[in-house]
Amino acid sequence: MRRSRALRISAWALVAAGIAAPAVRRRARLPKAAVATAAWSAPVALCVALPRSRKRDIAACLLQMWAYIAMYEMPADDPAALERRVHVDYPVAADRLIGLGELPGVRLQRRFAHPPRLRGPEKLLVWAHWVWFAVPHGTAAYVLLRHRDRFPRAATLIYATFDVGVLFYWILPTAPPWYAALHGRLGGSRPDVDDAPPELRRLMLDYGEQFWRGGWSRLYDGLAGNPLAAMPSLHFATSVTAAQVLREIGPIHGAVGWAYAGTLGTALVYLGEHYVVDLLAGLALAEGVRRAAPRVSPLARAFSRAVRALERTAHRS
Repeated sequence: MRRSRALRISAWALVAAGIAAPAVRRRARLPKAAVATAAWSAPVALCVALPRSRKRDIAACLLQMWAYIAMYEMPADDPAALERRVHVDYPVAADRLIGLGELPGVRLQRRFAHPPRLRGPEKLLVWAHWVWFAVPHGTAAYVLLRHRDRFPRAATLIYATFDVGVLFYWILPTAPPWYAALHGRLGGSRPDVDDAPPELRRLMLDYGEQFWRGGWSRLYDGLAGNPLAAMPSLHFATSVTAAQVLREIGPIHGAVGWAYAGTLGTALVYLGEHYVVDLLAGLALAEGVRRAAPRVSPLARAFSRAVRALERTAHRS
C-alpha cells in the first residue's frame, strides 16, 4: 500500500510539473530541455496516476497536445534568433519549379483573388483553414466514442504526426510564403519600401479583420505561437493522417476525411499560408508515420506493458 501510494504521488507530481513547466517557462527562464522533458513525461505519468478510462484517454491526449504546443512555441521565444536561423528561399525555388516558373499560390491569387473583399468560395477556404484546429482532435474523439477498439492506433498515428513534425520546426525553421512576400523574397515589391502591395497576400488576415472585427487581433495573437514554422505543413499532415484513420473505419468516413484534406490543401496554398512543397512534405510525413507504425509497434507495445505494470502497482489495493 505504501509503495502504491508513493508511486501515485510521484506520478501526480510529474503531471503537475508537465502542466506547469510550459506555462511558466518564460517567466522562470527554464531550460528548454527541462520544459520538454517535463511536458512529455506528463501524459505517461497520468497513465500511472489513474486507471484506464475514457476520461483518462482524453486527458492524456490533452497533455500530449500541451507538450506539443510548448515544443511548437519555444523556438519563437527569441524572435530575433529565430529570424537569423529561418530559411526563406529554398521553398520559393522548389515551388517555382513545381509551378513551372511561377509560384502556384501567386498564380492562383492573380487569377482569382480581388482583395480586400473576399468572395464566398474564398471565405469557405478561410473557414476550412480555421476549423482545422478541431479536425485531428475531433477525429480522435470520434474514434474514441464510436470505435474505441481502434482508438489506440488512431491516437498514436494522429499525435505521432504532430510530434515528429514539430521536430522539423527546431531543426529546419522555414518561413511561409506570406513572410517571404513581406520581405521581398518572391521577386515582387516590398511594401515597406514603396507601399505597393506584395506579390502574394495573406488573405486570411483580410477576412479575419472583416469577420472578427475588433476581436481579431486578440484572437490572432493568441494562436500565432510560431509564425516561422511552415515545413512540413502540420495542418495538412495531420489532416491526411485523420483521413487515413477515417478510411480504415469505412469508405464514407474516408471520403469525408479526404475531401476535407483536399479542401484544406487548396486553402493553404491559395491563402498564402503554405507552399505546395510544404504540403508535399506534410503528405510524406503522414505517410511515413503510417508506414513506420508496424515497425515501431514492438517497442511501443513493450513501453505500454511497462506503463501498465506501473499502473497496476500504483493501484494495488
